[in-house]
Amino acid sequence: MKERIIFHIDVNNAFLSWTAVYLLKNGFNKDIRKVPSIIGGDEHSRRGIVLAKSPVAKKYGIVTAEPIYQARKKCPILEIYPSNYSWYQEKSNELMTYLKNYSPDQEQLSVDECFLDMTGMKYIYDDLIELAYKIKDEIKTKFGYTVNIGIANNKLCAKMASDFEKPDRVHTLFNYEIKEKMWPLPVNDLYMCGKKTAEQLNKLNIKTIGDLANTNIKILEKYFKSYGKYLKEAANGIDNSKVEKRKSKNKSISTTTTLPHNYKDIDSLKRIILNQVEEITRELRDKKLYAKTVGVIFKNKDFISYSAQETFDKPTDNTKEILNKTYKVLEENYKEDEIRLIGVRLSNLTQEKQEQISLFEENKEEGEDILQKTMDKINNKFGKSLINPASFNNISEKKEQK
Repeated sequence: MKERIIFHIDVNNAFLSWTAVYLLKNGFNKDIRKVPSIIGGDEHSRRGIVLAKSPVAKKYGIVTAEPIYQARKKCPILEIYPSNYSWYQEKSNELMTYLKNYSPDQEQLSVDECFLDMTGMKYIYDDLIELAYKIKDEIKTKFGYTVNIGIANNKLCAKMASDFEKPDRVHTLFNYEIKEKMWPLPVNDLYMCGKKTAEQLNKLNIKTIGDLANTNIKILEKYFKSYGKYLKEAANGIDNSKVEKRKSKNKSISTTTTLPHNYKDIDSLKRIILNQVEEITRELRDKKLYAKTVGVIFKNKDFISYSAQETFDKPTDNTKEILNKTYKVLEENYKEDEIRLIGVRLSNLTQEKQEQISLFEENKEEGEDILQKTMDKINNKFGKSLINPASFNNISEKKEQK
């Protein structure tokens, strides 16, 4: 059987790095990667959360997904910059197009990371590790930001390798290196091993990935059921999944957030969903699409995923309408368990509203559309959460006052 070679390319601190590139490109005289800064929403309404942080901000103890007002308490001189989704998508497309020069077998894992199957490229390039350094350095020179590249014999180990020391590095984690490089790491460093799982493993005196790799599978299945098999295989570097291109047919738009710790507070989940809906509805309007269905995606501390959705009477691209429906789905379907990931998905997308309305409704909706589009233009130019309708702000304020 042919030995596989997989690259995992991961942009270092993507949202903040890409924002820094955008600002510098447009004449800004400061590199925000070198100061205490974050990417986030509206600080003054107390609903904005930290989407990304600079290395300097990290030293103040600031973490992703925490409320901005809490981050400000940790660092009074913190600089806050708005997200710019359309720019992030542009930079993501640019990167993925560039990487196709080196392998046609590409699987985009998220907006800022992907796998490349380089197995067949061994006959074209003499030294694939040397090629990885070339790719890393070209990205830095051509595009103005850095990446980490992990190289391994499967996707899991390639991703683990790219998470080793950052930024701007190339790391390998081949099968023969697993015992040396991966087994000494704490179990919480294992891909898809959450904080609660790691705590439970530690109680069983399983401290390192090596300990986990050598634990009897029956013990793991006793405490973690079917998830125990994944833990055992992952700790041994076993992953047979293929690098597969993910089809994008515009059937849905979604966004998810992996939380810094498990959340069991519905108001905190609403705060995160509010930011997600702001982002995703702006993307919807940028693509000139309307959504008929909105869903909420949950993943709990045991890595069990579930979701729920509701459908509108007619397609919409209105942020307020979608937020109200999303909150309704959340409130009716949240199981009050500990959540480690939450997301919003818009589906049944269409390019037309496809409805018959009265003259008075039409005038009202046209006015709202014009207002929404005007706000999008202002927010896209000056900041994603700079301006919102007063009625929309009231929604978030009421939720905060509970």
